[in-house]
Amino acid sequence: MAASTLTSRTLASLAAKVAPISVSSQLKFSDLEMYQQPKDMRRKKMDLGKLKCGQQFADHMFECYWNDEHGWMKPRISPLHNLNLHPAAKVFHYGQELFEGLKAYRGVDGRIRLFRPQLNINRLLSSADRVGLPVFNGGEFLKCLVQLLKVDSEWVPNFAKGSLYIRPTFLGIEPRLGIGRSMDAVLYIICSPAEGSFSTTAKPVHLFADPKFVRAWPGGTGDKKLGCNYTSTLMVQREAERLGLHQVLWLFGPDHRITEAGASNIFMLMKDDVGNVELITPPLNGIILPGINRQSILDLTRDWNEFKVSEREVTMQELQERLAKGQLLEMFGCGTASAISPIERIVYKKDGRLIDLRLPTTQQSNSLYKRIFDFFVDVQLGRKKHEWAVEVD
Repeated sequence: MAASTLTSRTLASLAAKVAPISVSSQLKFSDLEMYQQPKDMRRKKMDLGKLKCGQQFADHMFECYWNDEHGWMKPRISPLHNLNLHPAAKVFHYGQELFEGLKAYRGVDGRIRLFRPQLNINRLLSSADRVGLPVFNGGEFLKCLVQLLKVDSEWVPNFAKGSLYIRPTFLGIEPRLGIGRSMDAVLYIICSPAEGSFSTTAKPVHLFADPKFVRAWPGGTGDKKLGCNYTSTLMVQREAERLGLHQVLWLFGPDHRITEAGASNIFMLMKDDVGNVELITPPLNGIILPGINRQSILDLTRDWNEFKVSEREVTMQELQERLAKGQLLEMFGCGTASAISPIERIVYKKDGRLIDLRLPTTQQSNSLYKRIFDFFVDVQLGRKKHEWAVEVD
């Protein structure tokens, strides 16, 4: 049966903020078909607080097919199932695919919330356009996503145990060998409960920086959320782990500019020779993913107006100089999976030797990292009313 139209004014207003896209045959929430799994056939849930993200999945999924001749088919929510793809599907041979990642949170009041989902959808649309997949109406897609969460609301853990990770995915599936834009595609969403509490006692991250390895380059797709951007990092990640480190600090150019850490954006809190404080993150120059937490940190700290907030290049030389002078106050990464994680060590490979840089601890109660983290959590869990939170029910 078709899903009823959402009446929440909050959702309607936020859906309107999603980047409008003109298409000939739109994906429409009013066309959504629902096929729910009978309750006695739904999977037995483990303790949602003991799961690692991606090991168990919610009972239902959203999917919608597209082809070049007819446009978008009717979207549907149905029991989770395998995809039936031809061995010659474009995604297998030419990597025409993308994905997104966001979370649903069950607040202190029991209500479920999303955190700025319109930014994720705008980024998804930008990625689709870059790899030649069809675009769609972002506001309609947001309504479908919310409906999926309503159907599987019991999969959202209590806030003390974690959250529900949401993975929209978009694939080119035309069964034809030959380089070219796929004439068939599928857009789907699956969800997986993610472990972790909302405590600020995050374990500090240790990074490996080797300028020999590059994650992205100008004119490429580093600013899009594509699987190919992650596959090429796995070997370097293994090198970091061999050294007893957690992730890779990605550098770029002959001056070893700092870009990202693992799959996270980077922030550095520094002061100059006269004591002026500056919060810095690398600019969106085409090789850095425009993270939702990154944008939110910029929006929040600029609204505070307590110190200079900059999007500018920082080289490893500047970082070392500031560190030596005691002018590097904090360094942290941010992303959907990691939320906000303090960085306290960098092993930097330069001219064949390893330089072990120990950064200031960010575990003080008055650290900027904790202050931002607490604000985000208060919004996500409903302790603080804010326009960034989209209530599902």
